[in-house]
Amino acid sequence: MHNISPNEIAAIVDSVIQEITAKGNIAADPATRSSASISDGVFPSIDEAVKAARVAWYQLNELGLRKRIEIVETIRQVLRQNAAELAEMAVKESALGRAADKKIKNLLVINKTPGPELMAAHAFSGDDGLVLIERASWGVIGSITPTTNPSETIINNGIGFISAGNTGVFNAHPRAKNTSAHTIRLINKACQAAGGPPNILTCIGVPTLESAGQLMKHPGINLLVVTGGPAVVKAAFASGKKVVCGGPGNPPVVVDESAKIEKAGRDIVKGHSFDNNIICTDEKEVIVVETVADRLIEVMKSSGAYMINKNQIDRLTSIVLKDLGSPKYGCGGHANPDYVGKDARLLLKEIGINVNEDVRTILCEVPNEHPLIWSEQLMPILPVTRVPNVDAAIDLAIQCEHGYNHTASMHSMNLEKLSKMARTFQGSIFVKNGPNYSGLGEGGSGYTSFTIASPTGDGLTTCLTFSRERRCVLVDHFRIV
Repeated sequence: MHNISPNEIAAIVDSVIQEITAKGNIAADPATRSSASISDGVFPSIDEAVKAARVAWYQLNELGLRKRIEIVETIRQVLRQNAAELAEMAVKESALGRAADKKIKNLLVINKTPGPELMAAHAFSGDDGLVLIERASWGVIGSITPTTNPSETIINNGIGFISAGNTGVFNAHPRAKNTSAHTIRLINKACQAAGGPPNILTCIGVPTLESAGQLMKHPGINLLVVTGGPAVVKAAFASGKKVVCGGPGNPPVVVDESAKIEKAGRDIVKGHSFDNNIICTDEKEVIVVETVADRLIEVMKSSGAYMINKNQIDRLTSIVLKDLGSPKYGCGGHANPDYVGKDARLLLKEIGINVNEDVRTILCEVPNEHPLIWSEQLMPILPVTRVPNVDAAIDLAIQCEHGYNHTASMHSMNLEKLSKMARTFQGSIFVKNGPNYSGLGEGGSGYTSFTIASPTGDGLTTCLTFSRERRCVLVDHFRIV
């Protein structure tokens, strides 16, 4: 079989980009497009999207692994050239986050989502013959994606699905439908240019809660992948299908007296403020040993954080939380969606404070039981609370994470306490001495994922997550030693 060269891939990418440019506003609102013009994976109904993806699955699996590798590489190259555009679209459409940070996230998933190279076969031989174990596709995967990371989740899921030999049907968040549809069109054009089938990924043009339910229950869907909050995760579990679910988090940061405070303060602000804190892995609250608390706060203030006083904290809390929860009983409140993902300066303006755009984080020193400590906000508001020692810090961190088993981090040079935190916190991601986005591979080693499937125990998903194991046994032969 012909192995496509880098020059050929580059030529394919150029032709795809030229076609997209020639067609003008490919990202027009799907609701305003006629059904005849809805193409490249965008359909008027879930049923049509599923049927098209099923045809694509049959076609994809006739092409073989080498062609799959070529398809994924072409998709990466096309998306690299559109990373900034997708970031700007997402901010404009959803009104969440920062375009510069979203571009970084797009490039992260484009470059560091694992591909078909993970789909290696394994063999075992013995006196009784040979066993071959291979990873097979599920078929058509249904995916529910959030408004916080629309293009990132589709790219990450999509590369994983395709690498495992699957096709996918997406129900995007309604407030990110155009960005999501554009991402899917780009992927489909790249796939077809590389010799793959049309509709390798599909979506409904006008997604709703109703269409999400239809996707979950559709008999043509073999596996569900859901990235979102508790409600959508609960609905996925009730579908009766096998599910891979990325759920909520409330990542605590522990800082003890042995930490490199200058680095810790800078890293916490960088990680917390990244894309206005709308990534579930971002730092959500800081628990610091009291002997180093003042130093840490000063470093954070000099690193782009603006500190507010108690009265201002009370006013801001009443605005950004719809309810305060019951921290005394370990229950967090709920964020006001009108303020999720907004810039720090806009949040401060709500309480009469005017600052420039250099302010990325709002710093709030609060008691241990304050609602901001216990509530996942998805905003650049960083509560800091003091504790007497590192053991108390670890205990509080475990409690306010609520057993989501998502993400936590710790700044310390004490290996014994780092190990205690790592073993006590049973999460999918634990970051030591760095910003939390390092745990996603940004500035840290390893691959990335934007579906952190803690509720189903799958952790950071890859194409292996979206595949199933098959075994072939040959009795009495093929042992060569």
